Amino acid sequence: MKIAKKAILPIKKIIGICLILVFIMGIGVVANNATLNNVKIILSNGYIMNVTTTKTTVSEILEENHIILLPEESVIPSEESSLSDNNTIRISKDESQTEVVEVADTTEASANVTVDELLQSYDSIIEKIETVQETIPYETITKDVSNGATTKKDTVIQQGEDGLREVTYKVKYQNDVEIERTEISSTIIKEPVNKIVEVRRNTITNRSSKSSVSYNNGVWTYSAADFDLLCAITAQECSSSYEGALAVITTACNRAESSKWASKGSDPLSQYKAPGQFCYSIDSHWKKRLNGNYSSAVKQAVTDALNGKRNHNYLSFRAAGHASGEYIGGNVYF
Repeated sequence: MKIAKKAILPIKKIIGICLILVFIMGIGVVANNATLNNVKIILSNGYIMNVTTTKTTVSEILEENHIILLPEESVIPSEESSLSDNNTIRISKDESQTEVVEVADTTEASANVTVDELLQSYDSIIEKIETVQETIPYETITKDVSNGATTKKDTVIQQGEDGLREVTYKVKYQNDVEIERTEISSTIIKEPVNKIVEVRRNTITNRSSKSSVSYNNGVWTYSAADFDLLCAITAQECSSSYEGALAVITTACNRAESSKWASKGSDPLSQYKAPGQFCYSIDSHWKKRLNGNYSSAVKQAVTDALNGKRNHNYLSFRAAGHASGEYIGGNVYF
């Protein structure tokens, strides 16, 4: 009996060892059947993940890597599908409608595009530095000096002049067509001169008015006939320019406002008529200029002077070459 018991113990050991070996071999077989795959996952933002997994379906691989699809995202292959041959999973936003429109537009446009036009769209972009001169527009400034008068008129007391600046640009061209222009620097060559317009009371009466003159707050008012006479005398003295005509009538106005010349008259027309002073008493050439036979510049100069505008402070003038002083419109003022 003792011998039999001793024989049973080694048999049990052998059986136990065999069971252990079988279990280990089973685990090895299972391990060999679980294949490791290198998978590329492309997210919708373009980011690429390279992972190693034993999973075979798309949903399992996404879950294993904690990737959750958003409502507007789709995956290729689908979540229920097995991994494709290229071991790639691509996640993208659902833009199918936009893509259809774009494809349709592209197809229609491509039908009208030639090969040469297609090649030209890939021409290189050329940058150039260009310097040009540009005009600076002047501004118009309006001043109301009518003091509430019911009848008004606009009088230009300073003509406007455009300014000039030099600008340097960086310009991009493609196929000889400008596609972009960027300012680099700018230099002002000439500042603009603003145009100044004064709104004044209208002091000119109609032609049916009687001959008369009045003076109020620095403004002379004449009848139409006397105003015509003022313009005729002024034009005879100087009709070469607005400034020249204004200088002549300014002299008469300065004398009318000066106590030194008070004996000659208290208004510009009286000063014009004073003996031996202006062409009125020297010759009769001024008569051919009556009834509006003078330029609009002369008329404007007389109008401005009667309303208070002056372009010098002198009381006398002579033809150029017969005296020294300030030259204005062919006469010398002193």
